[in-house]
Amino acid sequence: MNEELSEENIRKVLSVVKHPAIDRSLLDLGILKKITVEENRVTITIALPFSGIPKQIEDFLVYSVREPIKNPGYEVEVKTTVMNQEELQKFLAMEKEAWGI
Repeated sequence: MNEELSEENIRKVLSVVKHPAIDRSLLDLGILKKITVEENRVTITIALPFSGIPKQIEDFLVYSVREPIKNPGYEVEVKTTVMNQEELQKFLAMEKEAWGI
């Protein structure tokens, strides 16, 4: 990422990151929850649909968010949380639509 370090620019960069199994961006699916920028430190919180998802999927999502903004001068931390019921329902509706179920 060569642009200015700001929440808006980070959101723009991450807006094209797709879910590995659903043809939607992490932003659209509500997985990309919160971005905080403090000097050269970026903290991103992603919301997983439920606790206990396979570790390799969680690791992939964390990697997918961290890599596009990784830069030698930035410290990037990705935290995880679980979606609330309303967020989960929106996620499931988009998942169902994307899969054509």
